[in-house]
Amino acid sequence: VTLVESGGGSVQAGGSLRLSCEASDFSYTRFCYGWLRIIPGTEGEVVAAIGPDGRRSYADSVKGRFTISQDNARHTLYLEIDNLKPEDTAKYYCAAAIGYCDVQADFQFRGRGTQVTVSS
Repeated sequence: VTLVESGGGSVQAGGSLRLSCEASDFSYTRFCYGWLRIIPGTEGEVVAAIGPDGRRSYADSVKGRFTISQDNARHTLYLEIDNLKPEDTAKYYCAAAIGYCDVQADFQFRGRGTQVTVSS
């Protein structure tokens, strides 16, 4: 599966962003999808995941501010980020996994990422 992210940018703290990810695969609906963010010098964190049944899971660090959703007709995954904080600054990657689905899943497929920078 090929994943292409968009929607990153530079925003002020307290603002909102919506990231998008277009998946190019005829079997789009069989994957578990997630969003992974990587801050330079860290291993990265899967912040949200959504399964083929629509069930969502979130990392504790983002609960209440991040919302993952998908549009199956458009083969597109979204991540809505509200009340952005400087510590949300990272490169965000769309990712896909087969099988078990939550933020601990093994996301074998990843896009090239989109940068989010939050200034205070």
